[in-house]
Amino acid sequence: MTNNAHAMPHYKVEELVLREDILAKAKEIAELLSTTDEVITYRKAEAMINRNERVQKLIALIKKKQKELVAFQHHFHNPEMVAKIEGEIKELQDELDAIPLVQQFQQTQSDINYLLQLVVTVIKDTLAEKISVESAAAAPPERCD
Repeated sequence: MTNNAHAMPHYKVEELVLREDILAKAKEIAELLSTTDEVITYRKAEAMINRNERVQKLIALIKKKQKELVAFQHHFHNPEMVAKIEGEIKELQDELDAIPLVQQFQQTQSDINYLLQLVVTVIKDTLAEKISVESAAAAPPERCD
């Protein structure tokens, strides 16, 4: 921490270690979130995706095509093959995205992201409110001349 008699303390990122009680509460919130309907639905959808042969085959094909794409972009410098493979990847991705199970999985991911953003926003807004209230209370009264 850099400290100067007239300056606000300045902390380096390495010095910003969360207190144990804050970490404990964060873990408690994470545990609570893991019991929500959104997370339970996500886990079920993920398990079904992992067991679905068609989905796994499409994912494997997309990964294979992505490796081919990298090879033709960086090693062979072949723009025609790059365009062809990009088209093939798009077709495979469209086929994958059209599967109802995949759509459900993507929706549950979106729901969980929304839930996490909501928690972060509540924490941020509550902290901002506390800082504003405390700053206002600590500020000297303005002069009324």
